This record gives sequence, structure tokens and C-alpha cells, in this order.
Amino acid sequence: MKVVFLKDVKGKGKKGEVKNVADGYAQNFLIKNGYAVEASNQALSQLQGQKKLEEKNAAAELQAAKDLKEHIEKLEVEIKAKSGEGGRLFGSISTKQIASSLEKAHGIKIDKRKMDCDGIRSLGYTNVPVKLHQEVKATLKVHVVEEA
Repeated sequence: MKVVFLKDVKGKGKKGEVKNVADGYAQNFLIKNGYAVEASNQALSQLQGQKKLEEKNAAAELQAAKDLKEHIEKLEVEIKAKSGEGGRLFGSISTKQIASSLEKAHGIKIDKRKMDCDGIRSLGYTNVPVKLHQEVKATLKVHVVEEA
């Protein structure tokens, strides 16, 4: 019997796949527990509609990430910190501080885990890579100035 999987079933199929399985297995386990439906014309057309919608959403998400990248690369975040001799900071600037400064100054909220930085330990400009999407990476310019 051909079935369309609604959920991932270990060892049998992933969500959205159409596979041929034993009749008893399909009736007594997959369909009964809501893991799959019989592969009728209606179920197949519904599956195609879902795939088109997912592709459309993925394309929109990618475009939004590209637009955000262009906007972020024009910005500069300024952070004040206490420093000692030679421009060395007492401690370091974390990605959490960078994210909160970006949100306060420009209203852009980015998760601190998306930033690839171990911590800024000196005054001056630093480029911080930010992963916005699987395919889109931006560079945020952070300016660390001495606190008076």
C-alpha cells in the first residue's frame, strides 16, 4: 500500500515522503497512529501544495536575511568600556553586550549566539561576523571607546 508520511518514522520514512509499505503495517500502525495517510490523489496534491508553500517561505526568509545583511553592514555599534594602559580592556566585550547595544542603538534584535566572536579585549574597531541565515553572513563593525 502506498502511503504519504505525515511524521518521521524511524527506519521507514521521513515527513512528506511517499513510500510503499505492507498493508497491515500501514493500516494497523501508520494510519491508526496518525503517522501517515493513504496516498490518494487528494493527499498527493496536498503534499505538493505544502512543498510549494515551504519553498516560498524559505525564499522569503532568505531575501529578508539578505536585506538585513545590507542594513547591518552600514551600521556601527559603539560600546564604552574601562581600559588600562595601551588600550587593553579590563575584561572583555561579550557578544551579549554587542547584541544589546545593537538593539538599543538601532532597534535590530540579533541573537548573541549568531555572532562569531570570542570577546573583544582592546579599544578600537573590530569586525564581528554575524550569521543571519545558512547562506547569509554579515559583518558588524563594533567600535570600542574608552569610558571617561
